[in-house]
Amino acid sequence: MKIVFSPCPNDTFIFHALVHGLIPGTPKFDVTYADIDVTNKLAVQENEFDILKISYAALPWVQSDYALLPCGGALGRGCGPLVLSKDNSSDPSVLSGKRVAVPSERSTAYLLFRLWAAEKVPGGVREIVVMPFHEIMPAVRNGSVDAGLVIHEARFTYQTYDLSLLTDLGEWWENDTGLPIPLGAIIARRTLDLDALANSIRQSVEYAWKNPDASLDYVMFHAQELSPEVAQAHIDLYVNKFSANLGKDGFAAVEALLGRAAKEGLVPELDLKALKV
Repeated sequence: MKIVFSPCPNDTFIFHALVHGLIPGTPKFDVTYADIDVTNKLAVQENEFDILKISYAALPWVQSDYALLPCGGALGRGCGPLVLSKDNSSDPSVLSGKRVAVPSERSTAYLLFRLWAAEKVPGGVREIVVMPFHEIMPAVRNGSVDAGLVIHEARFTYQTYDLSLLTDLGEWWENDTGLPIPLGAIIARRTLDLDALANSIRQSVEYAWKNPDASLDYVMFHAQELSPEVAQAHIDLYVNKFSANLGKDGFAAVEALLGRAAKEGLVPELDLKALKV
């Protein structure tokens, strides 16, 4: 079975047991590691993967072929994308007519940014530049872009680049809706046994929690030169109760985000009921 997810610590922590044959009754997995911008494109353009980690923002484009699994993803509070700049300003208007780097055109981060900017940035930004997330902070620091939208461990490391926080989009979303923020989704081909897959992934999450040291070497091998402390902070933030079960609040958050985006014409209409396992 072909599966693709990112090399980030939360994904490798969650899927370690599953892809290493530690969950009884699961098939062997052929694993591909790719940045979220790549996986979003693979879900739409390719027809070879059975299970993928994608942005929630990309769900509306793949709903006919893939179902949303209620576990294994990234959704929570206090874990939203950040908008960074070299200035100390927290006034969104400083982005008017500016050049902003984002990690993916179909990322949840960028979708949140578009919803936020429509309210907060007079006249909008001048240009959006898509680049791998690990290149964004250096680009802001060297002035090739005016601001950057960052995700993942950048939340813990942006100060080392002498950058300042312009806004926390997760905080904005939570204050505006009272809901957690949906970041990364796990989807599976509809022709598969979805209930069995969801159960196996949930067991992998629970195994990771019960045996936190078991995946350490695997996580750090793929951690893109992160320190163990930053990798653990990443896991602690993004692997939470929603990783085991989206539940009522999780699905409400997905519906709120993509429903609002559809009304703004940013994504196709989403049939959330059809997505559920």
